[in-house]
Amino acid sequence: MKRILIVGAGGQIGSELTAHLRGIYGNDNVVATDVRECKFLSEQGPFAVLNALDPHAYGYTVNKYKIDTIFNLVALLSAVGEKDPQLAWNINMGALMNSLDIARQYGCALFTPSSIGAFGLSSPKVKTPQDTLMRPNTIYGVCKVTGELLSDYYHSKYGVDTRSVRFPGIISNVTLPGGGTTDYAVEIFYDAVKSGRFTCPVPGDVYMDMMYMPDALDACVRLMEADPSKLVHRNSFNIASMSFTPEIIRAEIRKHLPDFEMDYKVDPVKENIARSWPDSMDDSCAREEWGWAPTWNLETMTADMLEKVKAKHEKGLF
Repeated sequence: MKRILIVGAGGQIGSELTAHLRGIYGNDNVVATDVRECKFLSEQGPFAVLNALDPHAYGYTVNKYKIDTIFNLVALLSAVGEKDPQLAWNINMGALMNSLDIARQYGCALFTPSSIGAFGLSSPKVKTPQDTLMRPNTIYGVCKVTGELLSDYYHSKYGVDTRSVRFPGIISNVTLPGGGTTDYAVEIFYDAVKSGRFTCPVPGDVYMDMMYMPDALDACVRLMEADPSKLVHRNSFNIASMSFTPEIIRAEIRKHLPDFEMDYKVDPVKENIARSWPDSMDDSCAREEWGWAPTWNLETMTADMLEKVKAKHEKGLF
């Protein structure tokens, strides 16, 4: 990677990935784009307003900045997508198809994240294999499975260097999430610090794979820098770090905040989605093919999250 374009850079992953990549490759070599102005992204490096559904503007931007690697992060997330499936399909697949075609035209490598949402009720729940039955019951999951297949197609048909990971829920202390089923695992820290109470929208016994943002960012870089001759799967690799239920993370937070309390007001949409996803994923292929290895676990992540969120609260940032 020498000249990088991040599409959808204003989202939860994109905002932090932009800073991470600029720290590695230099501010001027990472171009951030989003559908609206993002002052915090334009202060440290090049930024352009870009609607990824406009192929002409997309191609112009890639050509203007001499891009060789694209990170397509445009997506409507799981819970939001269920409210308007057609909009979710149009945005998620429109951005992907434009990304694939432009990567083909301009010879770019392309990263488009998949998700644990690509699995469904018929997939094995524990240590979900890399290669298994995938029949998701959300439009978000349908888009992710379709995206994996299309990315593999463009690689085999046109030689496009497509790569992807199936992200679990992402936990961040920098950017709040935007409508995903795993959002509770971020929101719980903010409420724990602010009020000492949290009302959880997901049942207490539901396991889901999670990952701390620093590991997610590291996975993006490792995969895109990996030797292509070693990649068997490409689209898309299971990656895993930790798996827990709301009750488990509550207990971990109470080690630091003994008075923390949690009750439940279960959202039936989020419950149905969560119960259809894996309890845990087998990421052995990612470990073998490009050296994936997470750094953070539940204990270290919880301590760091609370420290960072407390510091934000003391500054009056939420």
